[in-house]
Amino acid sequence: MTRLTTLILIAIAGLAGQLVDGGLGMGFGVTSTSILVALAGLGPASASAVVHTAELGTTFVSGLSHWRFGNVNWKVVATISIPGAIGAFAGATVLSNLSTEAAKPIMSLILALIGLNLLLRFSRGLTKRVVNPKPHSTGFLGGLGLFGGFIDATGGGGWGPVTTSTLMAAGRSEPRYIVGTVNTAEFFVTFAATAGFLIGMWEDLVANLASVGALLVGGVIAAPLAAWLVTRLNPVLLGGVVGTLILVLNLPTVLKAVGFTDHLWVVRVAVLVLGLALSAHGVIKSRHNSRAAAEKERIAEDARALGGVENHAESR
Repeated sequence: MTRLTTLILIAIAGLAGQLVDGGLGMGFGVTSTSILVALAGLGPASASAVVHTAELGTTFVSGLSHWRFGNVNWKVVATISIPGAIGAFAGATVLSNLSTEAAKPIMSLILALIGLNLLLRFSRGLTKRVVNPKPHSTGFLGGLGLFGGFIDATGGGGWGPVTTSTLMAAGRSEPRYIVGTVNTAEFFVTFAATAGFLIGMWEDLVANLASVGALLVGGVIAAPLAAWLVTRLNPVLLGGVVGTLILVLNLPTVLKAVGFTDHLWVVRVAVLVLGLALSAHGVIKSRHNSRAAAEKERIAEDARALGGVENHAESR
C-alpha cells in the first residue's frame, strides 16, 4: 500500500468518525481507530496516538461550544476529568510499551466490546428519560472517569461510549448536560493520553504527523455534513449500525488471537446480519416508545385541562 493510499484511507477514517460522532455525540475515536487498524495498516499504539493528537483540536472546540451554550456542569467535569486524565495517561503508557503483536488483539477486544455495547444499547430503543435528579457520588464519577480514560487510550477511543452511555442509563441529568459535560472533560483526557504517547513514542508520533493531518482533514470535511445528517438520520439506527460495523472489523482479530482461524467470513456475515436485525428492532422499539410517551403526555395534558375546568367551576 502506497503512502498516498494510506493517507487517503486515514482521511476517510476521519470522515467516517466525524459522521458517527455528529450523529451520536460519541464514536469518533472507536470508529476511526477501527478503520486505521483494520484498513490503513497502522499499529494499535500508532493509531491511538494519531487519533488522540487529532482530537486535541476537536475536543477543545467541542468543549468551548458546549460551555458557550450552557451545557457544562463544571463540578462534574472536575470530578470525572482528573481521574480520566490519570487513566488515559496510564493507558497510553501501557499501550506504548506493548509490542504490536500483543497490543492488536487487546485493542481489538476493547473495540469489539465497545461495539457490542453500542449495538445492545441502541437495540433497546431510546435512552430512558431523567427519573432521578439525585447527583452522582464523587466515588462513582471518579471510578467511571478512571476506567473510561484507560479504555479510551488503550482502545484508541471509548471515552464517550463508556462515560456518556453510563450516565445516560443512570438518568440523573438532562442529556444535553451529560453530553456537554462529558465532551468538555474529554479534552483533558485527550491531552493526558497524547502526553503519554509523546513520552512513550515521540519519534513514531512525529513520523505520523501527516496521518494526524489527514485525519483532521477528513473530520473537518465531514463536520458540516454530520450537522446536516443528524437532523435526518435516526440516531438509534445509526448507533446500532456503527456498533455492528465495529464488531465486524474487530471480532475476527480477537478470534484469531485465541486460535479460531477457520471460516472467519462466516462470523463476519453472521455478526452483520444479527447486528442489522437488532438495529432494525431498536428502530421499531424506539418508534413504539415515542408513540407511548406521546400518548402518556396527551393523557396528562387532558387530565390537567380537566382539573383546570373543575377548579374554575368550583370557584364560581
